[in-house]
Amino acid sequence: MPDENQIRQMVRRVVYRTLGLPQVSQPAGARPLVTEADVHTALVGGQLSIPQGALVTPLARQVALERRVSMVETVKTEATPAAAQVGVPGTNPAPAGRQTVAIGADHGGYELKEILKSYLGELGYQVVDCGTDSASSVDYPDFAFAVAQLVAQGRVWRGIVVDGAGIGSCMAANKVPGVRAGLCYDQATALNSREHNDANVLTLGAGMIGPNLAKQIVKTWLETPFGGERHARRVNKIMEIEKRFKRET
Repeated sequence: MPDENQIRQMVRRVVYRTLGLPQVSQPAGARPLVTEADVHTALVGGQLSIPQGALVTPLARQVALERRVSMVETVKTEATPAAAQVGVPGTNPAPAGRQTVAIGADHGGYELKEILKSYLGELGYQVVDCGTDSASSVDYPDFAFAVAQLVAQGRVWRGIVVDGAGIGSCMAANKVPGVRAGLCYDQATALNSREHNDANVLTLGAGMIGPNLAKQIVKTWLETPFGGERHARRVNKIMEIEKRFKRET
């Protein structure tokens, strides 16, 4: 019966062969390998710090999506502390400066996106702009998908999408497995979507709210932790619906 180290080496060989990378005979010289067992060590809805340049197995990525675990690469420098745990139910989020937020919009939300992008920077967040880059007519599902995909892949902490009403982008984002998008139109819905539903994508309607209210919603939504406990059971049931349809297909 192979031990855990032997299993890891076998998995490593398969992954290297699949990716067309040269085989490494000495484990010490190989790129770190992240498997589903590593993902299971993280709390549901939490974050897993992985070594920079690590290879992540396909099964590990799938388990991470199912457990809503974000995988974040850590950079080894003397001045940079280890990445902070975020998104853990019942805890306060880490300082804003350590988080990355993706933002996107169609032509109807372009102006508000630009305002919120600057505002996120003022709050200390790192921002990934997924477009659009002008007020020229485009299709909102493209930008909702771009943001939602980054969230689902664990490449960003949270996502924000803006269109005219916020409804269509919410529908599109929620088609991406692992995403829980919520349309918010005031601070109460922002708080509820995070505390009760553990929303990881926020959608806004630029034609329904002004910039000042949008900023209040964004700040509340980003700073509100998930409540966990009874809410976790209900969120897990939401995700189980998603998994049920994946099994049937």
